[in-house]
Amino acid sequence: MKSIKFLALALVLSAGAFSANAETITMASTTSTEQSGLFSHLLPAFKQASNIDIKVVAVGTGQAIDMARRGDADVLFVHDTAAEEKFVAEGFAARRFPVMYNDFVLVGPKNDPAAVKGKDIAAALKKVATSNAAFVSRGDKSGTDAAERRLWTQAGADAGQQVPNDKKGAGYRECGCGMGPALNIAASSNAYVLADRGTWLSFKNRADLAVLVEGDKRLFNQYGVMVVSPAKFPQLNSAGAQKFVDWVISPAGQSTIASYKIGGEQLFFPNAGQ
Repeated sequence: MKSIKFLALALVLSAGAFSANAETITMASTTSTEQSGLFSHLLPAFKQASNIDIKVVAVGTGQAIDMARRGDADVLFVHDTAAEEKFVAEGFAARRFPVMYNDFVLVGPKNDPAAVKGKDIAAALKKVATSNAAFVSRGDKSGTDAAERRLWTQAGADAGQQVPNDKKGAGYRECGCGMGPALNIAASSNAYVLADRGTWLSFKNRADLAVLVEGDKRLFNQYGVMVVSPAKFPQLNSAGAQKFVDWVISPAGQSTIASYKIGGEQLFFPNAGQ
């Protein structure tokens, strides 16, 4: 009987030691991948394939890139192609891999007081400004914020002209917050907001909001993934990070992304092979 008890105790201690020594990587990523529910679907599949746990720090893309620049993340999974390419050019990653895409949508009150509904995002933003409609901007240096700033520039009176905040209408406000909180503010204040489609589809507190502008090619939203440079930061788990990158761009990872749906609607579209 004693031998059985000792064996059971040894098995428990062995399991605890295995759990404590399980391999872990840290991922700096965006709020959209987290708040859309994608990671709750994707990461367990990776864990099953690799036995590697991933600790996700979900912040705006700008903050995620800054985190990786400090060597505080093993892998970076974000959506601002220009900033990602700069990150690689400066030697913080050897290569950027495209992973998936979806699109941005302009969400606003169903009664559409600024009459923006359609497929032209630049025209819609001009109408928001000229009508002084309530508009919630992330203002947090995220990938969505970077895309919004580019779109405001395209909506400027002169091509490529930077649009100052005071020219975006009296109703323009920056929240300095993530996508979910920005949508909550828009819902409570009957305001317009630019959102990634994934977070919008998973957002429950829609109140009187609806998608008003979609389908403009300028609303394309590409995601990329990178292993943070082991040459710059040898303390990182670069081998584990590479395993994740290899998996997420493989047929198994890509099909897992494609299989994530809400209400039968696919949120992200894999394109690693393109």
